[in-house]
Amino acid sequence: MFCCLRVVRRLCLEKILLQCIIQSRTLSGADAINALRPFYFAVHPDFFGQHPKEREVNENSLKRLNGYLENLQKPGFRSFKPTQLTFYVREREPNSSNVQESFSTSGFRAVSFTLHTRDLLSTVLDILNSCSLSTEHIQSLNVNSQPHKEAKSTQNRPIKWDKTYYSFTGFKDPEEDLEQAQRVETTLTSWLDDNEASAVKKLKKSLPLRKELERLKNELSHQLQLSDIRWQRSWGIAHRCSQLHSLGRLVQQRPEVLKNVKGRTVVFTDRSGMSAAGHIMLGTMDVHHHWTKIFERLPNYYKLQKRLLFLEDQISQLLGGIQVIYIEELQPLLTLEEYYETLDSFYNKLLDSRLRFHPHSLRGLQMILESDRYTPSLHEFGHFTIPTVCDPATLQWFIVAKAQEARENLKRKEEMMITEKELIGTSTEKFSLDRLYKEPSVSSAQMINCCKRLLEESLPYLQGMHLCISHFYSVLQDGDLCIPWNWKS
Repeated sequence: MFCCLRVVRRLCLEKILLQCIIQSRTLSGADAINALRPFYFAVHPDFFGQHPKEREVNENSLKRLNGYLENLQKPGFRSFKPTQLTFYVREREPNSSNVQESFSTSGFRAVSFTLHTRDLLSTVLDILNSCSLSTEHIQSLNVNSQPHKEAKSTQNRPIKWDKTYYSFTGFKDPEEDLEQAQRVETTLTSWLDDNEASAVKKLKKSLPLRKELERLKNELSHQLQLSDIRWQRSWGIAHRCSQLHSLGRLVQQRPEVLKNVKGRTVVFTDRSGMSAAGHIMLGTMDVHHHWTKIFERLPNYYKLQKRLLFLEDQISQLLGGIQVIYIEELQPLLTLEEYYETLDSFYNKLLDSRLRFHPHSLRGLQMILESDRYTPSLHEFGHFTIPTVCDPATLQWFIVAKAQEARENLKRKEEMMITEKELIGTSTEKFSLDRLYKEPSVSSAQMINCCKRLLEESLPYLQGMHLCISHFYSVLQDGDLCIPWNWKS
């Protein structure tokens, strides 16, 4: 009797499994992309142009997500590992029916989730649910492929067996397997074991291009007498070489237009102009004609920059000597014109309010201006973050009340920067790393914590590698190893 029961139960389970496989295949790759359309609109890096840290996190997470989706569509691919992803998701506008326009450009939130699904449909649902996005539109994608809806709902109704059934039959409990997979956390050593070979292969392949990049950068910096050449985004080595070759051709064709770049920093980014920090921005999607115009306008930019510095000084005098600064790593990427307008508006507001600070009472303190905030705050590094719309009376009370704490934070910042630099040097030497660096979104405190813990480990895998401290595990296209700052041992 028990033998018959076991055969019947096994046949039932095989039938249910077959139906699940058929159901999972009803969502094609094209359907999955279409179903994730609201998600892409919410996290696409192009919508985070003024937030470089969040943009970089979303770029890297999308690369890893696309790899996961591609593997799901490979026939016979079974080696799935839980993949943890972090996205900055734009907040929805309350009253908008259009998918693309229903997301705000200023407000966003961080969302982290782990994918461990083995079919496209479950993966898509997991992503949308994790980001609190609607899944109603997915039903319409399956209607055409499931004509007998009533029969489908009856046949595919999930059966939940009692725990004693799995003990009696010896079958695996799917819920228990899922819970165990969720409990498994990737450790640093296990991840390095699995990815070292791939990283070494990519790194070796990129070495000739890395040398070419260094040569081009040094030649152009020397020829144009530049202070530095940088990139706003984490483009690959080949992409960077291409951009330098393009700049080199312009130098050969129009050397006269580059006579005013001496001592400046050139930054390859998404748009051309001059940044709030005074760097020359070259848009990677622009042609030589656009770059030429920027170089020709440099004298006018320099004049505007002088006016901007004077405006910062005027604001400083009105606020007791506090220094107005712009921090590239922490603030949105602004052009010189945009930043000047922000300063000018804030300055006029201060004049109208007639605030009274004791002269030089706040000398030695620092502040930055933010247009997308409403309340002032004090950063852990000691600078004040002041909204441009802040009420003057609130501003005065907050700065005076927090002045002493700000001075203590500034002192702590200097000590932290020294400690971070020392730990990076020590870690680089101990593990014989070719390079150790961090993403802009990783704070000094997080970097210090990470390096201290790394120094307690024995990691021969890292010899000669490029190690990036980030928020997730990843192997970049040129062989750089990315590990989260709070990795598990």
